[in-house]
Amino acid sequence: MHVQSISANVLRVPLRKPFRHASAVRHYSDNVVVRVELADGTLGWGEGVPRPYVTGESPDGALAQFGLAPLAAALSTEADDWQAVIAMCQRIELPVDGDDPRDCRSNSLRCAIELALVDAYGKHFGEPASAMLSQYEPAKPLLEPRSQVAFSTTIDAEYGRKPGRSAFKMRVYGFRQCKVKVGSDNQSDARRLGLIRRWIGPKVDLRVDANEAWLPEQLLEYASQLTPYRISCIEQPLAHEQLAALGELRSSLEVPVMLDESLTSMVDAREAVRLSACDLFNIRLSKCGGLLRSVDLAAYAAEQQLGYQLGCHPGETGILSAAGRHFATTIGGARYLEGSYDRHVLAEQLTTDDMTFGYGGRAPTLTRPGLGTSLDLSRCEKHLQHDWVTRPIS
Repeated sequence: MHVQSISANVLRVPLRKPFRHASAVRHYSDNVVVRVELADGTLGWGEGVPRPYVTGESPDGALAQFGLAPLAAALSTEADDWQAVIAMCQRIELPVDGDDPRDCRSNSLRCAIELALVDAYGKHFGEPASAMLSQYEPAKPLLEPRSQVAFSTTIDAEYGRKPGRSAFKMRVYGFRQCKVKVGSDNQSDARRLGLIRRWIGPKVDLRVDANEAWLPEQLLEYASQLTPYRISCIEQPLAHEQLAALGELRSSLEVPVMLDESLTSMVDAREAVRLSACDLFNIRLSKCGGLLRSVDLAAYAAEQQLGYQLGCHPGETGILSAAGRHFATTIGGARYLEGSYDRHVLAEQLTTDDMTFGYGGRAPTLTRPGLGTSLDLSRCEKHLQHDWVTRPIS
């Protein structure tokens, strides 16, 4: 079976409420969406979330990349099994404007294309996307199929009484893990964290995410002010440009460090290991270039005796939520799982199926062919930012 055509657009995804962290305040998310049509008419859907401050990508830039990429060279062959689909995904070459020393400036588009291919061929084969993961060679040592996983929750950079109310809701809803967004005002953040710990209870695993807000000279002091509240991890405390400084200071910290903005590719991962800059990777499918490259990073983390989190971007639709679910229920070893927030974050459901987790963040494995959901075009139409860009393949 071969690819007939591939199309892309930018989808503006409205959020239920503004999402705040140290790097941005977001009212909506502009995502790149990709549609693959096979020769038999089967449709597959993919999604990526370009973030300029993470990978240097923009939504319109990703669409321009799509228009220039030599996609026919990668996608014009027949694929009758998962190995052929994997090879097809690995052949994709995407142009970038200027230098790309971190190998990340096409990751969101790569993710969207890969997911659309996996979704289309999974539907054609009658198998879920997890079947592809189980046949990917680097994934085999990590395989840990589960019927259910539990996702963690997040409290964003809110102040006043809101953090306490949010924490109490999380406790009532049965979450076992919670991430708290912090920023550059550490005295306020310490008070917030104390309030959150009081209301969420002593048993919930709390971690913090600074989104690059701290300076090297602040790191040890700020971290020491938060550790009394028994945090299990600090995510991206310093800017990516301060990675070497983070490596020098990490051994003086009492809690593990996770990299996010500094972890977008295997180039980044190797540099982080060289500098001894972290204890965990935050692997997000869009940021890291799709399922296959994310598995590569998880395998490298295991090889280097590091932990990892499966993360997500605020504003992902059910397409990326489904892809993350397949990863989470198939690949083992994650310290934390994020994703499937759909109904809790999005102002409108834009997929045919609700991928939102249930009580305690629990969510079942997806067994339907492909990703297990599709974009609902009747709902998406008003949120599309351009006409579809279509590339005939054969």
